[in-house]
Amino acid sequence: MAVVAIAGGLGAPGATTVAMALLMTWPLPEGHRVVLAEADPDGGAILPGALQGTLGNTHGLRHLAVAGRQGQLGEAFWRQLVDVTDAGSRDRLVLPGLYDPAHASAMEPVWKPLAGLFSGIEEHGHDVLVDLGRRGAVGSSAVLAQRADAVVVVARNTLRGLQSADLRLKALREVLGGAGEVGVLLVDEGPYSKDEVRKRLEVPVTAVLPWRPKDAKVLSDGAEPPRRFESGELMRAARSAAVRVQELVAIRRSRLAPPPPGPVAAGGVNGAR
Repeated sequence: MAVVAIAGGLGAPGATTVAMALLMTWPLPEGHRVVLAEADPDGGAILPGALQGTLGNTHGLRHLAVAGRQGQLGEAFWRQLVDVTDAGSRDRLVLPGLYDPAHASAMEPVWKPLAGLFSGIEEHGHDVLVDLGRRGAVGSSAVLAQRADAVVVVARNTLRGLQSADLRLKALREVLGGAGEVGVLLVDEGPYSKDEVRKRLEVPVTAVLPWRPKDAKVLSDGAEPPRRFESGELMRAARSAAVRVQELVAIRRSRLAPPPPGPVAAGGVNGAR
């Protein structure tokens, strides 16, 4: 299983919408779950957006700040998760973000243990998608990117979108210090091709999602799904993107895996006879 950080940039490239698309299409072996944690210090969009304000402020990241200070982060975490499946299967869950950016300072001592919690549940059949938003992974929240198996930056292939992504990638490279796998999830709104984007940003384009504003509003604002939404172009592309992101994680893990032991000489490890 994996911990994947999803970053946006200036100009609202749609990081949270892409994160929701990945959440809803993430391949899940039997008995496994995926959690989307909205960790943007500038405030979350899922509570008033996809969840349409139905929960008020009863769930979310801010409640973990108090629990963290009391040493109860693990217990509180599970209580704050919201099931976003119609069937109530609790295999696709959301941790809503801060509803007020003023609460971001209270999260500073919590980011590190929260990153450790993500890594811990990853070992027990849970994938974790961490929505870093436009500014996450700066300062004390940098650990969320550092502890992730992979970081993907959402960018639109417009001139403004690529400039924003370039700045975001440079900042993330400083945070990661050369560690971790980084890719781009491209929203195909503008004129630049996948190869042009790769050359401009010097980062592989992990996947391309079509520009479909009407379908995207289902994920960002809880809009009524259009006919055949699940089988539409956006969600089909999201399923492919989820697989490609998992491949990005596999690349990193294979790179970090210890080399297989070499053949042992007939005379033993030290060549003695």
